[in-house]
Amino acid sequence: MPGFTVSRAKGVSIGELSRRTGVKVETIRYYEKIRMLPPPPRSPNGRRVYGAGEARILAFIRRTRELGFSLDDVRALLHLSAPGTASCRDVRQIASQHLERIRANIDDLAKLEGLLAKTIARCSGNTVPDCPVLDILDARGP
Repeated sequence: MPGFTVSRAKGVSIGELSRRTGVKVETIRYYEKIRMLPPPPRSPNGRRVYGAGEARILAFIRRTRELGFSLDDVRALLHLSAPGTASCRDVRQIASQHLERIRANIDDLAKLEGLLAKTIARCSGNTVPDCPVLDILDARGP
């Protein structure tokens, strides 16, 4: 797995890894399935054994996902974090594209806020057949 170094000293179970990282067990298995997290070795009884490296990768994935990066972006950032492959220019490009998406979302939310504020101001609060708030929420439009 490119990216973070994986260490398996003092391995822990998937449940313990989940508790330590705040990432749900199902999500850990999903990240393994889509190969964002390398498959761990198994103990003699067949249980997954995780180390500090997996915990570090999961913390990185969790934080980037909290910041809204797509799985593809996270995968690319993990790859770029591998020793000898780091390119600040490539990381900057991914982050810049993400920033553009965030700014577009902020613009959309600002427009939505204005529309809702105007619509709510037009609402009398009385029982009437024509409610401006319901009108803008209706899929057919006002």
